[in-house]
Amino acid sequence: MVRIGIIGAGGIVEQRHLPGFATLDGVQVTAVANRSLESAQAVADRWRIPHVHADWRELVARDDLDAVLIGTWPYLHRDATAAALMAGKHVFCQARMTLNYADARHMYEMAALSDRVTALCPPPHMMAVDRLVRKLLADGFLGELRHVRLTALTSVACDVQRPATWREQAVFSGENALALGIYAEIVHGWVGWCREVWANNRVWVRERPNPRGGTYALSIPDSVTALTTFENGAQGVLHVSGVALHGGPDHIALYGSEGTLVARAGQDQLLVGTRADAELRLLDVPTELANPWAVERNFVDAIREGTPVLSSFHDGLKYMELVEAIHRAHTSGGLVRLPLGP
Repeated sequence: MVRIGIIGAGGIVEQRHLPGFATLDGVQVTAVANRSLESAQAVADRWRIPHVHADWRELVARDDLDAVLIGTWPYLHRDATAAALMAGKHVFCQARMTLNYADARHMYEMAALSDRVTALCPPPHMMAVDRLVRKLLADGFLGELRHVRLTALTSVACDVQRPATWREQAVFSGENALALGIYAEIVHGWVGWCREVWANNRVWVRERPNPRGGTYALSIPDSVTALTTFENGAQGVLHVSGVALHGGPDHIALYGSEGTLVARAGQDQLLVGTRADAELRLLDVPTELANPWAVERNFVDAIREGTPVLSSFHDGLKYMELVEAIHRAHTSGGLVRLPLGP
C-alpha cells in the first residue's frame, strides 16, 4: 500500500492526479490540506479522503503517509518539499518547480541527500508526441540541428479589467513568466541545455484591479523574447506572450540541415518535412510510440520498483536556471552564460 497526503488540492490535482491515483491498486489518498479547512473538507468529501488538515505541516508530520503530493502555488514548494523529505516522505511536486533558481537548487540538493523518490509533474502540452520526436531526433531525421523556435502566443492577459491571478503575482509565482518554464523543460528534453541567453521582456499590462480595493502593480512579464545558443550550437528564439490576440497554437519548431519538425501543443501529430518534400506533411504517432498520461502510475512505480521518474528535480533545476537566466539577461541588458551553478 502506498499512502499519499495532498498539500493543495486545486484544479490540476482534481482534474488529473486524484483520478489517476484512483485507478491504481494499492494506492490510497489518506489526507488532504488546503488553504482552508472548509476547502480541504470539500475535496475530501468528493474523493472520500478520510483525513483533513487546516495546516499542511500537520499532514507532513503524519506517520501513516508514505508520500506527499504538493499541488500548491510555487511559493510553498520549497518549504513543503524540505519538510516532507525531512519527515521521510516521497515527494511529487506540481510544476512550476518553485519561485526561483536558488529555491530550485535548495530542493534539488535536499533530494540528492535523501533516499526518497522525488518527482515533478511533467508538462502535458507535447506529451502525446514526445516519444516520436525523440525517436526522430535519435534517428538523425533533422541532420545538424540549426534553429529552435518556441512560439507560445496567447491572449490570457489581454483583459485589463480582470484581477491578477496567482501566476501574475510575484509573491506566489516568483520569476516564472507565463508557460516559459514548462516549455523550457520540453525543449531541454529534445535538444539539450542552453549555454547563453539574451532577453527582452515587457510588462504591457502594468496593473490590475485588486479585489480588496485599488489596483495591484504587476512585475512579472506578460511578454518574453529570448535569444539563446544551445550547447550543440543551435540558435534558439523563445517567444512567449500573454498579450497576443489570435496568436495561433503554441508550437515548437526544430530546423535542421536535412529536415524540419513542428510539434503543436495538444496535438497527436507532427508536421515534418525533408529536402525531398515540397512542403510539411502530417505524421501520425505510431501505436508503439503512443505516450498517454500515466504520471501517477509512474510516481508509484518509482516508489515500488525504483523506475525512473518522468520529470526529475534535476529537470526542474535546469528549467528554473533558464528562467532565472532570462530574468537576469533582461535586467542587466547583457548576455548571460550558463550554467549558473555547478
